Amino acid sequence: MDDFVCTLKAGAVTRVRFTDMKGLSEHLSSISSALFVADENSSYAIPENLSDRCLVLSSGEEHKNYDSLFKIIRKALGLKLSRSSRFVGVGGGVVSDMTAFASSVYMRGAKLTIVPSTLLSMVDASLGGKSAIDFDGVKNLVGTFYPADDVIIVPALLKTLPEGEFLSGLGEVIKHAFLTKDKSLYHFLLENKDGIMARDEETLGKMVELSLKVKKEYIEKDPEEKLGIRSALNLGHTFAHALESITNYEVKHGIAVAWGLEMALAMGVEMAVTPADLKESADGLLSLYGYDTSLRIEKDKVPIFRSYKEKDKKRDSSGVQFITLSGWGRYVKVVPDDNLIAKLVAKV
Repeated sequence: MDDFVCTLKAGAVTRVRFTDMKGLSEHLSSISSALFVADENSSYAIPENLSDRCLVLSSGEEHKNYDSLFKIIRKALGLKLSRSSRFVGVGGGVVSDMTAFASSVYMRGAKLTIVPSTLLSMVDASLGGKSAIDFDGVKNLVGTFYPADDVIIVPALLKTLPEGEFLSGLGEVIKHAFLTKDKSLYHFLLENKDGIMARDEETLGKMVELSLKVKKEYIEKDPEEKLGIRSALNLGHTFAHALESITNYEVKHGIAVAWGLEMALAMGVEMAVTPADLKESADGLLSLYGYDTSLRIEKDKVPIFRSYKEKDKKRDSSGVQFITLSGWGRYVKVVPDDNLIAKLVAKV
């Protein structure tokens, strides 16, 4: 596992480093002026001597809202933090996103450290600077771009992660494997299933490193998604976000992304954009790790699915843009018609 940096807007740099639990404890304890934000599942990772500076939020996507955001800001005010103080988010994607959002608006910007405690947050929320809360049932509708200057990856935190949460994160990793012409991550996943599923720390650390370096390539080319390059990372997400919404988030994000990856590539094949053998490679990898991509939606719920799709942030004047692939690491934006979407997602 090698530390690395990701260069973002205006020369901002995110340092990504790997450590163990002892190293994490020592580092957190060394920060003099900070607010530590966690949830009920991740607070154990914050040393007890920092409890007076720690805010523990309720866990779950349903708490990714203004109420939680204001709790973070009020706690920071109570601690008399300044712009030079640091917000430290220790937790999954919900904690990471909300801590980053609070940090970005507190006195117009405080320092930010992210310590992702789930696989999903390690390979998704930790890097890239997206911060957000959900609003009116729409995921990540309100937010900012505010990259952490420090991201600390602790593979040992994944040891106690519930199986569903682990597979959720793995869905994003598998997505990344197809977003690069370099097939190192794809082959690593094929060849190291036993070590990955056994939660071997060294194996997981290497997998996270390979996955983040794929994301890093896109982020550095398009830090704030203004050039359209970074939108490639949304592969599978338009399908996934609609599925999450229609199921009231009962389907975990990364599980939905794995399903969305299958849908996006099936869509690409139907539109004569995606090579069939590329889809077969994805099908094989998803099957290897036990993902069920056979899920389909009741026909009477397809209009509701479409309505959530229409709220997706990737809409422009031509319609909702979906990402698919024309080859390994070659993304394409398409606007499929509603009949094709219904054909793909509805039960026969």
